Amino acid sequence: MTRALAFAAALLLSHPALAQVEVKDPWVRATVPHQQASGAFMRLESAKDTRLVEARSPVAGAVELHQSTMKDNVMRMQKVPAVPVPAGRGAELKPGGYHVMLLRLKQQLKEGERVPLTLVFEDAAGKRETVEVSAPVRPLATTPSHRH
Repeated sequence: MTRALAFAAALLLSHPALAQVEVKDPWVRATVPHQQASGAFMRLESAKDTRLVEARSPVAGAVELHQSTMKDNVMRMQKVPAVPVPAGRGAELKPGGYHVMLLRLKQQLKEGERVPLTLVFEDAAGKRETVEVSAPVRPLATTPSHRH
């Protein structure tokens, strides 16, 4: 029996742990009827450097990672290939910054509903980790400091 335990322990130690990303306070902005896009926001934390490389949701025809930046007093939004999540510092996905963009929405997103999100992270070695999230829909007037 001890030989089997030693083998199991050696097997576990030979495979490094994945990023083990923690998703905190996820939420999605509500929409009005026929609106085709919304954003998903959250705090990402990880014990080691990783990056968010993909997101999916059944409520949207397409999901992209975006970053908003201010240039010449104009807010610009652009698609990005990944969102860095530095070890110990994490990343804040919020209005006016990095966020998950839900495009070609299949339905109106109403306050109180929940939106399933699949987030895919990749560490420096190329290993991927998938995290499933159920994000509550918050009102249209939600600000970054708004909390339920």
